[in-house]
Amino acid sequence: MELSEEIRNKYQPVIGLEIHAQMLTQTKAYSSDKNEYGAAPNTLVSPITLGHPGTLPMMNAKTIDYAIKMGIACGSEITPEQHFARKNYFYPDLPKGYQITQDTTPICTGGEILIKDDQGQDKRIGITRIHMEEDAGKSIHDIDPFNTLIDLNRAGVPLIEIVSEPDLRSSQEAYNYVTEVRKLVRYLDICDGNMEEGSLRCDANISVMLKGSDKYGVRVEVKNMNSIRNVQRAIEYEITRHIIAIEKGETLYQETRNFDALKGATSSMRSKEAANDYRFFPEPDLQPITVTKAKIEKLASEMPPLPQALFAKYTNELKLSDYDAHLLTDQKEIALYFEEIIKKTSNYKASVNWLMGDIKSYLNANALEITDFKISPADIAGLINLIDSGKISNNLASQKVFPEMLIQHKSAQEIAEENDWIQNSNEDEIKTIIQGVFQENPVEFERLKQGDQKLMGFFMGKIMQKSQGKADPKSASKLINELIKNS
Repeated sequence: MELSEEIRNKYQPVIGLEIHAQMLTQTKAYSSDKNEYGAAPNTLVSPITLGHPGTLPMMNAKTIDYAIKMGIACGSEITPEQHFARKNYFYPDLPKGYQITQDTTPICTGGEILIKDDQGQDKRIGITRIHMEEDAGKSIHDIDPFNTLIDLNRAGVPLIEIVSEPDLRSSQEAYNYVTEVRKLVRYLDICDGNMEEGSLRCDANISVMLKGSDKYGVRVEVKNMNSIRNVQRAIEYEITRHIIAIEKGETLYQETRNFDALKGATSSMRSKEAANDYRFFPEPDLQPITVTKAKIEKLASEMPPLPQALFAKYTNELKLSDYDAHLLTDQKEIALYFEEIIKKTSNYKASVNWLMGDIKSYLNANALEITDFKISPADIAGLINLIDSGKISNNLASQKVFPEMLIQHKSAQEIAEENDWIQNSNEDEIKTIIQGVFQENPVEFERLKQGDQKLMGFFMGKIMQKSQGKADPKSASKLINELIKNS
């Protein structure tokens, strides 16, 4: 579908997202069945998961803790007393015929998530609610060409659903929002955020309206998007589809649509259900839960530093660039490693450069994560401090000391001393070396005296060669200039 820029600019997209995050608990939401991805189909089930008559659910307390942590991270209000509800609908992979969820008393209300808008400016996206519920099973359509297969391992897995206000105004903002939510749940260790495995899923509610209007358009919900990029693609497709339909005078219907990633297009699944279609009523088998202020404070004290707070710290206090701060905070483990480095050195920029340069290259080359890295943050700080003190050069550190640290698991100081790599800062000795190099290269020396600064690199290379890399480059450079001036 094609749309001219002029027509596109007449309309304003309105987007709200519902993100389902599977909790990293060991067991399911209301039973002791394992919560595990990748097991053989229908092996992680029990009479409770299957909804057999006479079985009773029991609340997994970890799910409550995780939901509260997400609410704290978003600045939400935590509901003091909560009730569970049954959401009734028939689907083959929903063995009980209903989901246990929260209706009138979600565990968290309000709050916001900070993102960047299309112009790179800060924008706050409101949170309507965060509530707990259980997942359904999985229908599999691509194994048997004639039948749909059902795997109930996922049935009963604990979820939180994060529902945003319709504050998003472009597919890029939606992309940024899902990215921030995924980053948050990973920092909190409550969800692995893996959309390909279905542990983080996103439904998008999309409509368009004329710019300047206060009346929302007809809303559709798009489901089945297994990557953040596909969320963006589906929204972009729907925005274009809506505008073209409106321009042609066609009628749009409130409905649920499916996104086909191969075609890059959506298709209608069913008319959109209203809340009363689900026949919500209080869950009779679970008691209400009460969340105390002391409980909230305890969970808050256990939380790690969060990406937005770290970003502000790195840019405001440490004076790092936005680019560096984004690199550091993109992954929790990287940020925490950096936090440990800067406890031992105040050279923050060098810490970033080592972490995102030599260390990241080594990890990528060996298919490792930072949690697998054998050199401690304190030893990386020691390497940086050794360079800053003038005892070794950056080149020597990168080409010789760092590789030896990876092999020997010793400190930079120990390796430099054992290999006699500590730089010579004795100016008399360095001066003697420089004078010898000048005598060996009289033609180049005369050109340098005449102002050919390109030869500085030539002489520095010769000096480092003569000193076996141990001459302090700063001292050598200063002495070269002094000898030229006095010659």
